[in-house]
Amino acid sequence: MNCETCQLKELELEQTEIRDVLRCILHTIFFHRTLSLVRPKDVDCKNLEITYVQCGLPELEKEVDEKIDLFTAWVEKHPNRKSQVCLSFFDEKHKHPGNVLEETSSRRAALVSLLNEVLFQIINFANEKKDHIPAIPDRIFNHEIMIPR
Repeated sequence: MNCETCQLKELELEQTEIRDVLRCILHTIFFHRTLSLVRPKDVDCKNLEITYVQCGLPELEKEVDEKIDLFTAWVEKHPNRKSQVCLSFFDEKHKHPGNVLEETSSRRAALVSLLNEVLFQIINFANEKKDHIPAIPDRIFNHEIMIPR
């Protein structure tokens, strides 16, 4: 079994940016990973000038939001600590377990630029690395979103 790993660019985020950025990244990965027919749904980030695509699956949106809620709760309990979110896909047979405004504005523009780079990384990886993807299952994909505990 081939196991491909895609390490995305590290992002330094404020707590208020975590939700939008994680939703954008996770849904972009899910959208580009799915091999089944979906109803794409464009989503504009609330606080960032960026649009991404979701698969249009309410149960997936709910799961992503629940995991992000858990992650943001962890971040609140552990301020100033680095952390990461890991998204794994697997075959069913192989389950794995004032001045501030100007500064904020320029920081937000830099974050949008970095987030765009991460999204292009995801798209390039999804387009280049396909040999390890198993046959299309009945479900769209078996996955696990891991957060720190």
